[in-house]
Amino acid sequence: MLSERTEAQVRAGTEGDLEALTELYNHYVRETAITFDTEPFTPEQRLPWLRSHPEDGPHRLMVARDVRKDTKSRILGYATSSAFRPKPAYSTSVEVSVYLSPDAAGRGIGSLLYERLFEALADEDVHRAYAGIALPNEPSTRLHARFGFRHIGTYGEVGRKFGRYWDVAWYEKRLAAEN
Repeated sequence: MLSERTEAQVRAGTEGDLEALTELYNHYVRETAITFDTEPFTPEQRLPWLRSHPEDGPHRLMVARDVRKDTKSRILGYATSSAFRPKPAYSTSVEVSVYLSPDAAGRGIGSLLYERLFEALADEDVHRAYAGIALPNEPSTRLHARFGFRHIGTYGEVGRKFGRYWDVAWYEKRLAAEN
């Protein structure tokens, strides 16, 4: 795992990544309950989302690219920190997520993305990070536990997709020292 992990480069996402990021996300829209979006997006529809994650500030988009010499460079996954809620008092809280190319799972890419994301957030005025995980999703639960998230509650049957209801577990991580 370690040698494969070092063959990924993490950087801020750009508009040049939009098509690949949309394709990756649409896999989860079509095939899983990990996201509660139910209709695939076009790159044009995803552009406002991408632009809401600039290279600085509390709302980031980090992209992992495969940089092995024997393969075409491609996106392996991405991590974001986004506004937690739209009201001003929530501005020091973010919601984080990671999406990986299905063949990148289990290679440490999610951990690498979160490492870089939390490093980028260290100098920002961000107090808490939250993550919602549609259940079951053991790999995501393990990833968040590894990064110090603690389970704070579960919304029972909060979303309906693929003809059934899904629970969402919520996790919290303290990012800034108590004021």
